Parts: sequence; C-alpha cells; structure tokens
Amino acid sequence: MTELAASIPAPPRWAADELTRIPLWIYSDDALYRRELDRFFYGPEWSFIGLSAEIPEPGDFKTTTIGERSVILTRDRDGELYALENRCAHRGVQLCHEPFGHVARLRCPYHHWTYKLDGTLVGLPFRNGVDGRGGMPDDFALEDHPLQKLVVHERNGVVFASFDPTVEPFELWLGSKMTAWFDRVFDGRRLRVLGDLHQRVNANWKLMFDNIKDPYHASVLHVFLVSFGLFRADNPSATEIDATGRHSVLVCARRRPAVAEAAELESYRPKLELHDPRLLDVVREFPGEATLVMQTLSPSLVIQQQSNTLAVRQVVPKGVGVHELHWTFFGYEDDDDEMTTRRLRQANLMGPAGYVSLDDGEVLGLVQSGITTAPNERSVLEMGGPGTDDTDHVVTEAAIRAFYGYYRDALDL
Repeated sequence: MTELAASIPAPPRWAADELTRIPLWIYSDDALYRRELDRFFYGPEWSFIGLSAEIPEPGDFKTTTIGERSVILTRDRDGELYALENRCAHRGVQLCHEPFGHVARLRCPYHHWTYKLDGTLVGLPFRNGVDGRGGMPDDFALEDHPLQKLVVHERNGVVFASFDPTVEPFELWLGSKMTAWFDRVFDGRRLRVLGDLHQRVNANWKLMFDNIKDPYHASVLHVFLVSFGLFRADNPSATEIDATGRHSVLVCARRRPAVAEAAELESYRPKLELHDPRLLDVVREFPGEATLVMQTLSPSLVIQQQSNTLAVRQVVPKGVGVHELHWTFFGYEDDDDEMTTRRLRQANLMGPAGYVSLDDGEVLGLVQSGITTAPNERSVLEMGGPGTDDTDHVVTEAAIRAFYGYYRDALDL
C-alpha cells in the first residue's frame, strides 16, 4: 500500500437507522460495484430484457445485457421465448453481435459449435475426429454443454429474466401495488415497437434510478416541464412505493397551465413558445387522470408514460462510473395512424436529446464528477421528512430513501 493510499480513511459503514444521509462512496467504489452486479443483476432479481414485439417471429433474436453480461433473447420454432447467455460453452466466445436478427441456429464464429434457439448444443466440427484420429472422447455428450439458460417470465408483452433459478416468483417480486401500475400501460394489448435510442451517461447506474425516483428536481431542472405545465410540484401528484422499497412510481396530472405560482422558479420561462403546438396535443387514453407516470423496477427498468409517448428504459451498467440507457418507444397494434404520429411527435420530449431528458444526461455527469472526489462525504435526503411511505405529493425524496433502504440491507452495508 502506498503512503497516499494508507492516508485515505476506509469508507464508513452505513448506520442502520439513517436513510437521510447517503454515503457518496457507494457511487465510486469499484469493489462495491462488483458486489452490486453479483447481487442485483446476476442474483435473485428480475431484469428487463426486451419486449416480445421486438422478436415477433420464430427464429428472431435480440441481443441485450444484464449487468455487464451479454444475453440473447430468442424465439424458438414453437414460439417459446428463451434467454441465453451470449457465451459459447466451448471457449467463451460471444455468438451474436448484431442487436437483432433472424437465424435457424446459433453458431459460434470461432469453432462453429452450433446450438438450437433454446440453447441446446446440436453439433460441432470434427466431433469424431478425422480418419479415426482426434475428436472428442467417447463419453462426450452434446446435452452436457448447452448455453447457459436464464429463467424467463413474460407479462403482457414485457420480458424479464434472471440468472438465479431461485429468484422469487415474478408476481411476488413485482407486488400488487406495482402490478396495478404496470398493467395500466401493459394491459394485454399487442405492442408495436416504434423505435429505439441508446445513450451513454458518465455516471454510476444508481444515479439514473435516483433521478427517476426524484420528483424534487423535476420542478427546478426541467425548463420545458415547468414552462409548459407538464410536471410541476403544484400539480395533482403522488409517490407510491412497494413494500420492499426497491420499486416505486411517480404520478402527476397536468391540470394547471404554468402561471403565477411558477414565477418564482428560475426554470419557468413564460415567453417560451412552440413553433409546432401539436407537440402538446395530448389525448387521454388510460384510466385515471395521470398524464405523467414514471415507474422504476429495480434494478434495470423504467416504464415511462409522458402524455402519449410511451417507452421502456433499460439501465445497463458499464463500469462503476458510467452506464448506458437503452430507450424503446412503443405503442399498440390497434393505434390508428394519428395516434402513432402523436406518440412519435411527443417522443421528442424524451431520449438522449429530448427537450426534457437531455437535462438529466448532463446533470448526472456533473453529479458523478462532484461526488467522486469526496467518497467519505454524504448526500442529504431530507425533503419530505425522513420517511419512506407513499405521499399525495411529489415534494419528497421518500422513494430514493426507500430504494437505498432495500439496497443497503441487500448488500449488508
């Protein structure tokens, strides 16, 4: 150990009764990051891996990621969905490199070991040698060398997987409260994929979950939301949290235009005008009055309804200080052309360069830059009091506190 390293104090443990102070080292400690991957992404949790509409036909596949491990989502000849680790059982080579494709078999590019779409090994070159020489031993059995198969669950067109076969039943993991919000958007109608976007964010993956669970920032950071009244703290709103604390949903109804109450906010720009006002042409399509719903399902999924634009966002860690956010925009097969156009037009609010979401990508990089140099300091999460209960407003940080209560206990911190 160098003299400099010896002079740096060890990170403090996290007091069991303290969720209003979050130690900053959890965003920059590489060893902790490796524990997070093992516990949340490779352990007993369900991770989002795609929409079934992305691979509608037998033979279709999609490559995706859980944690840092590449996964192939396939649809077999019988229409069944499978999730397979993208790693040949022979020498560990990645089999698929394209984001989407259609194949009869999965074949390793290195030695041509070939697998069925359910991961079963069906053949390999020179298994019996050449001219009686070489080849595999007599007791070599194809069935002993499949691709690693993950546990898969599909609900209303949304596909989840887990590396851990002991993962709890999906319905228990999701919980009744979160199921109601999930089924509000994924109500059984067939989905139609409208497009996808990827972005790289120079921040720890948890900061993206913090951000979506944090309504406090929305009324001060997002000029567009405030100025056009899409989300404001004085709008009818709520925060709901599941029993474990890991999942939550933020809800807001757009009822009031941006008027005098917002004037004191620096983010309010009363003179902002849209050259195309159709961007805010919102049609009510779901039960209830909510026009903005952001649901976070730990560890990897954000479900977004902003007006009529719908998307799933997949959080993909790429190291302790960086992650990717994969957006998939969708509608329903029974949407008419007018609604599809409306969804696509409103999608300009979101994504890497969205009128709203652009702010998040930039500010999270600033957060990471600020906290990395002060690992032994703590952030302050006192908005709304110290609790982790549901609220009938969004002037709170309760959902973040609840998430870190679950996170801290799961990692025994």
